[in-house]
Amino acid sequence: VRFVEAHVDLRDAFGIERRGVGYGQPVSHPLRESPTIEKLRGYPWPDPETEDTSGIRERIEPLAGGYAIAGGSWSPFWHDAVDLVGMETMACLMYDDPVFVETMLNRIVDYYVSLNTRIFEEAGDLIDLVFIRNDFGTQTGPLISKEHFERFITPCVKRLAEVAHRYDIRVMLHSSGGIRPLLPSIIGTGIDALHALQPDCPGMQGAALKKEFGRRIVLSGGIDARGVLLHGTRAEVRLSVLAALGVLAPGGGYMAAPSVDAITEDIPVANVLAMFDAIAEWQDGR
Repeated sequence: VRFVEAHVDLRDAFGIERRGVGYGQPVSHPLRESPTIEKLRGYPWPDPETEDTSGIRERIEPLAGGYAIAGGSWSPFWHDAVDLVGMETMACLMYDDPVFVETMLNRIVDYYVSLNTRIFEEAGDLIDLVFIRNDFGTQTGPLISKEHFERFITPCVKRLAEVAHRYDIRVMLHSSGGIRPLLPSIIGTGIDALHALQPDCPGMQGAALKKEFGRRIVLSGGIDARGVLLHGTRAEVRLSVLAALGVLAPGGGYMAAPSVDAITEDIPVANVLAMFDAIAEWQDGR
């Protein structure tokens, strides 16, 4: 079995040119040169009213009741902001012009709040979960300080969570990497679940996270996708999955999943099947 991801060559809603696999990587940063409040005011921000949300209800209604439905926009506001100005410029602006950063993030989140509101008005009673994807960590730790996270990021996540909760929809936030120092702030935003725990990063091991945060938030991930799933045997995968379930599943509040946002094509299919078999084995043995 071979998985082939489509390559994109497009300009996204925020005017960022993207090329490459999947969502694509930015090849332009429209606001990088001379970032000012005046430039933000004159920027052609996207209009959520132009997005076509018709037909969503018809597409998901046959599945409602039989499956958990994840809906709404994935709202990658942090990625959009970084891609508009570039990572190095963003790092400087958080110190040099925090008002610019706050204003830019608010404009981006305005778009996603309005878009999600339209989607939830259309089919919110059928949607169980909205999945918000923004990466705040690297392999060794957070991308930004806790102070900057609380100033710039948590208000954005709160706004996105609040609009979903108004429609009785649960919120799962995705972030890869070593985000342990940010977890109290993340949980404080009011989200319901966190994906995907990456056990090969400092502080992200399942037992400690379950003990400290397991009563406050649903945890997801924790099955090492860059280690045993990628390089192990079926037997090693089984043991690793059962070990992860052994520390994360007791008492509930855990959704079994690999430690990546999606299973990548380099993971052997046999190991993917071994992971699902081990999860089923755990469930049957409860």
